[in-house]
Amino acid sequence: MPEFVDGAVRDIDDRLRELRDEVSRLEAARSALTAPRRRRGRPGRAGTRSTRTRAARRTTGRTRTRSPRRGGNARAVQTLELVRERPGLTIPELAKAMKIQPNYLYRVLPRLASEGQVKRDGQGWHPAG
Repeated sequence: MPEFVDGAVRDIDDRLRELRDEVSRLEAARSALTAPRRRRGRPGRAGTRSTRTRAARRTTGRTRTRSPRRGGNARAVQTLELVRERPGLTIPELAKAMKIQPNYLYRVLPRLASEGQVKRDGQGWHPAG
């Protein structure tokens, strides 16, 4: 009988270890999803350090010129126009019409839907109201 109890305790300990690992993975995934989003711009440089501090760079008196950018919602506006022109378009059809990869639209359209500008009906997207 003691062998049975020892085996059961080992099994329970193994299972608890597995569950702790699962909890750690789920907590990491949750924090990644709920963490504050990074600012727009260039990604951070991993493993490199600048020799001058940000304050030192600022005091040189030189002004940086930024490259011209499109408006922040250019693709969203273009998507909304296409959905209004041709209701029922799917994401792959929209991507083909816009000559872009569809993965971008999987972020744009749900945002437009949450803002109440479009709605989804099956696979197709329609203007809201």
